Amino acid sequence: MANNESSQIWDRLPPINEDQPVLIAGPTASGKSALALQIAETYGGVIVNADASQVYDCWRVISARPSVEEESRAPHLLYGHIAHDQEYSTGHWLREVTPLLSGGQRPIIVGGTGLYFSALTEGMADIPATPPEVRAEADQMDLSSLIAGIDEKTLNRIDTQNRARVQRAWEVQQATGRSLSDWQADTPPPVLDLSDTVPIVFDVDKEWLLDRITRRFDQMLDTGALQEVEAMRDLYDPSLPAFKAIGVPELMAYLDGRMTLDVARERATISTRQFAKRQRTWFRARMKKWKQIDFSK
Repeated sequence: MANNESSQIWDRLPPINEDQPVLIAGPTASGKSALALQIAETYGGVIVNADASQVYDCWRVISARPSVEEESRAPHLLYGHIAHDQEYSTGHWLREVTPLLSGGQRPIIVGGTGLYFSALTEGMADIPATPPEVRAEADQMDLSSLIAGIDEKTLNRIDTQNRARVQRAWEVQQATGRSLSDWQADTPPPVLDLSDTVPIVFDVDKEWLLDRITRRFDQMLDTGALQEVEAMRDLYDPSLPAFKAIGVPELMAYLDGRMTLDVARERATISTRQFAKRQRTWFRARMKKWKQIDFSK
């Protein structure tokens, strides 16, 4: 990297204090992982995943996990350590990340899953696990039916276009007899106080990001995304969270002959853009106390 480019990066960042955890959030394709690696190589630390799609061992290319070469340059944890059919939630992630906060190396926690960061720095309600029969019933319901079974207060606090969030709220209400918003009102203190961290959130130009999203999916195809999805074809189950990763349903449809590769590319790109829009909206609403960084200018 040229010296002037490196200087521009460090000039925009807040002070990186010794041993203080660094949190890096931002929309997909915005360059979070690259910044995390630069901080780790410059200041030291272990990079910790905070992206729900990157926990699965079957998706390196399609989830944009760090490459083998990048992982060799600094320690990386909680990447690709979960099987495709293994249950994994925000609660699982929080339990795994908590001991890393006092593990001897500064954690550099990076990702685009906002709920992971809110659980870490705002606390998380101790909600009982959902019984399998309730989960099975929810899996068969359409989005509008799930929404109809959720209280208004909870609906006002979640993204009603995000099926996973809606289904989670419905399951909690059905399984416990209490709304998700009621459980969240009883949230215990967070395991990490935001004031004890270096919290960075990417707030980049929309058109700059859309261009990167378009180019990145083409790069994924060039570096093995289709082969990665094809390797999981016989195990494909659209109800499992692992197979809902953006690009997977679209490439599965191509492999099954239900759409052309060009259509699959276009739909995956549109889905990624829509996802990035939801991320940006969420971060702007929930991360107002974080240091906003724009590397697009």
